[in-house]
Amino acid sequence: MKRRTFLGLTTLAFPAILSAQSPARKVRIAVIGMGGRGTSHAVTLAKLPGVEVSHVCDPDGKRATAAAAAVAKAGGGSPATVRDFRKILGDASVDAVSIATPNHWHAPAAILAMSAGKHVYLEKPCSHNPHEGELLVAAARKHKRIVQHGTQRRSWSGIREAMERLRSGELGHVRSSRAYYFNSRPTIGKGAPGPLPEGLDWALWQGPAPEREFRTNFVHYHWHWFWHWGNGELGNNGVHMLDLCRWGAGVEMPERTVSAGGKTAFPDDDQETPDTNTVTFDFTTPRGPTTISWECRSWMNKTPLDPQHDVAFFCEKGTLLINGSTYTIHDPKGAKLSEGKGSGGDEAHFQNFIDAIRGDAKLNAEIEEGHKSALLCHLGNSAWRTGDAKKLWKREYRPGWEPVV
Repeated sequence: MKRRTFLGLTTLAFPAILSAQSPARKVRIAVIGMGGRGTSHAVTLAKLPGVEVSHVCDPDGKRATAAAAAVAKAGGGSPATVRDFRKILGDASVDAVSIATPNHWHAPAAILAMSAGKHVYLEKPCSHNPHEGELLVAAARKHKRIVQHGTQRRSWSGIREAMERLRSGELGHVRSSRAYYFNSRPTIGKGAPGPLPEGLDWALWQGPAPEREFRTNFVHYHWHWFWHWGNGELGNNGVHMLDLCRWGAGVEMPERTVSAGGKTAFPDDDQETPDTNTVTFDFTTPRGPTTISWECRSWMNKTPLDPQHDVAFFCEKGTLLINGSTYTIHDPKGAKLSEGKGSGGDEAHFQNFIDAIRGDAKLNAEIEEGHKSALLCHLGNSAWRTGDAKKLWKREYRPGWEPVV
C-alpha cells in the first residue's frame, strides 16, 4: 500500500502541561472497563503510594462489583461501582481515569475524560482507527492533559537501556527489525442471538459503535476478532512489539505497508480478523532505508523452530535481541557481546503516569508516540482488508456519539 498525502501527520510540539499538584497530594483515579485487564489496572494503581482508586466503572454490573472486591482485597479501600463512567466525569475530586475498555471505546472515552479535565491512562491500541488517534492528540493539546499510552515496555528499565544503546548509534544504522507473536487461541465458533449476560447493559457496552444485535460469541473477549469493535491480533498484541521496533529504529510514518495472511485454523467460524499474518513496513531515514516486519500465528504457540526472542534489530555492526524484559547484543557473526535485563510488569508505567501528573516526570509513552505506533496497526489492517488506508481512516458512529474535540 503506497503512502499517500492523507497519511501525513502534523507534528505537534508537546507543551508544558505538567500539573502544579504537590507530590504529597493524593491522586484519585477512576478505572473504566473492568475485565481482567481493567481489574489489573485497578489493583496495581491501588498499591501505588498516594494513589486512591475512587471508582470502578463497567456496563456489566457484576464485573464492577468483582473489581471493587479485588481492590479491597489488595488493600486499596472500597471504590464506588458505576455502570456509566460519564456519571463520574463531573466529580472534581477525580484527577484521572484509567481506560481498559474494548477498543471501540478507547478514544471516545478518553476525549470525554480530557474534556472534563481528567488526565488519562489509555490502554493500547489508543484508537479504533487512524482518525481517532489524530483526535486524541488534538484533545490532549487542547485540554493540556497528561495522557499515557499503555505500551508499558517503554517504562521497563532493561528495554529503556536497550533502546538507548540502539539510538546512540552503538550498532550503527538499524537496517531492519522483526517482531513476533505466537498463541494457541481456540475457535470462537458460530454465534447466535441469545439472552444477554445477566447484568450487562448492551447498549452502553456498544456506546459509540453503531448498534448491533447481541450474539453469543461477542463478549467478553471475542469482540477483538470483529472489525466493528476490535483490531485483531495486530492491534491486540502487535502494537507492543511494533512500538519497540519503531522506537529502536527511530522512525515514524512508513512509505509502504504490505500485509499478507488470512484465517487458516478455523476458516468457518465467525472471526473476521486474520489468525496468520505477516505485515511489513518500509521507511526512509537520513541514514538509509529500514524495514519493520511483524509475524503472527495465533493458533499455535511458539515452537522450537520459531525465534525464541520477541524482537530482533539487525544493524550495521551487529544484532540486538529482546526477549521479555531482557536483551542481548551480538556481533555480525552471532557471538554474544553483552546483555542487559530489568523488571517488567505494569507498576513502573503507572508510576511514571502518576509522577507526570504530580509534575515530577515526563511521560514515557505520551499519546502522540502511542498514536504513531497504533497507526502502524491500523495501516497493517487496512492493507490486509482493502489495500487502501483512506477507506478505513474513519468509522461510522451511532447518532450523537461521534467524538468531538
